[in-house]
Amino acid sequence: MTTAFRLAPDVADAFPGTFIAVVTATGLRGREPWPATTAALEEVEARLADGSWSPADENDPRIEAWHAAYRAFGTNPRRIRPSVDALGRRLAKKGSLPRINPAVDSYNAVSVRYGLPAGAFDLDQVTGDVEIRYADGSESFTPLGEPGTVETPKPGEVIYTDTTDVLTRHWNHRDAHRTRVTEDSTRIAFVLETVAAARDEQLLTTAAGDLQALLQPHCDSSTVHYLSPAHPHATA
Repeated sequence: MTTAFRLAPDVADAFPGTFIAVVTATGLRGREPWPATTAALEEVEARLADGSWSPADENDPRIEAWHAAYRAFGTNPRRIRPSVDALGRRLAKKGSLPRINPAVDSYNAVSVRYGLPAGAFDLDQVTGDVEIRYADGSESFTPLGEPGTVETPKPGEVIYTDTTDVLTRHWNHRDAHRTRVTEDSTRIAFVLETVAAARDEQLLTTAAGDLQALLQPHCDSSTVHYLSPAHPHATA
């Protein structure tokens, strides 16, 4: 079974610097120890503690680019923050990253290390293909951890959606409950994103390689595909 990812033409036109890595893993084993992921989390926490590194904040060009993108589609990025911004702020405040499950912990570690938004979908819960497009106001979204809540994205908001409903709101602010990744998810698509490819394409490619390296010992196979305005389709 395959899932296609598509970048809608009008989103590509509005954000010509869009560059997205889709890292897929099949046969994932989320209930075994992932020592490299544990080490990656501990490394960023240790570097924060000793002052040798700090997560990208809203003065960083990588975060600024996302704030500008959010404002462009009508979202206040200081009230509803891009995922990497929120994660970095949480790390800076608490001194530690959350421990959710190995797959989620892996993309969180890569996200804060590289200052790039990251997320993931359980492909066995995705229906049809995934599209990154503008909301038209008719869609529904059930946020992660709130299975009884239904929200309606506003028209013009950038969303990830499949044939059932919305998978992420505000491009990468929040994931949906239905396609959440758990320790029992075996077929996952991870995404790493930038809207400033001219500056960040190499950074994102390196980050995707690092994420794939964390996944490979714990899955049967993994692949990396890239989405951009020039290549708006990828099959995971």
